[in-house]
Amino acid sequence: MKQGLLAGIVPVLLIAAAWAPQWLVFLLALALAKGLVVLGLLLLMRTGLVSFGQGLYFGLGAYAAALLAHRGGLADAALMIVAGPACAAAVAAILGLLLARYREIFFAMLSLAFSMILYGLLVKSSTLGSTDGFHVQVRQLAGLALAAGAERRVFFAVSVVVAFILTWVLHRYLASHWGRVSTAIRDNELRVEYLGASVYRVVYANYVIAAALAGLGGAFAALAVGHVDPETTYWTTSGEFVFIAILGGDLRGAAHRCRAVRAQRLADGARRGDARDHHVPAGRPVDARAQESVVNPTKSGTDHVFSGRTKTWSVPVFWIFE
Repeated sequence: MKQGLLAGIVPVLLIAAAWAPQWLVFLLALALAKGLVVLGLLLLMRTGLVSFGQGLYFGLGAYAAALLAHRGGLADAALMIVAGPACAAAVAAILGLLLARYREIFFAMLSLAFSMILYGLLVKSSTLGSTDGFHVQVRQLAGLALAAGAERRVFFAVSVVVAFILTWVLHRYLASHWGRVSTAIRDNELRVEYLGASVYRVVYANYVIAAALAGLGGAFAALAVGHVDPETTYWTTSGEFVFIAILGGDLRGAAHRCRAVRAQRLADGARRGDARDHHVPAGRPVDARAQESVVNPTKSGTDHVFSGRTKTWSVPVFWIFE
């Protein structure tokens, strides 16, 4: 039933892609792109891991897609959507050989370190625009020319369909043998090893899958914004993904999409200096349960970690991973 309710959202979003104002399409497209990154992050949390370096693969996906059009001359959105996750997964397949051996804070800090290394390289590279980045213009999808002004709407519609399919696939994956082993690893890794399952292989596979989802989100973000810059790999971007995952709940998979919309809206408001309009009290301490969720992502009950007026963070969602 919950899957059916989620499926009912897809037509609504597709209608929004055709008729909603441009500013709303942009907001939803960027939130959906970030939601894909958080979807992979939730998979890592199922394994008991928190990555503070998903910005690495988000940025890799964005730059890989953008460079395909900017330098390669292949300004086709379909190719860019494939190039993003492919590049991210290829890098994760190498880094995962190392990171899959670490747990807890060591895993989190190593992932963050690799992300900041890429950030430093991008900032120093004048060829890639240094701190300014570069613009991306794409007006084709699978060889079909798109009407001027309709590109963003089409890209958003594609992202809605892709995100729904991947959410369903990940739901099936978590219900499979490897998905259930992931939860067992989070609860008692040593016991899983005693039972004969390879913890290293499961963690490695989940890490590569999460990276591919982050790369896909980066590609969609590049298409939505039409610009890429090193900020996509900065630690604050990775922290934003973790923040959205905590707000949505680490064991429930649809919440992060609504939380991503809300977080993006608040981020835009903060840049304009009108955070008060969004009911975010400045300087208010975070509840102890929120701090516990950051330290130990296996804890549930993060839907109401903020008290008082900040309960506006909570929005209706449909849980599909229970």
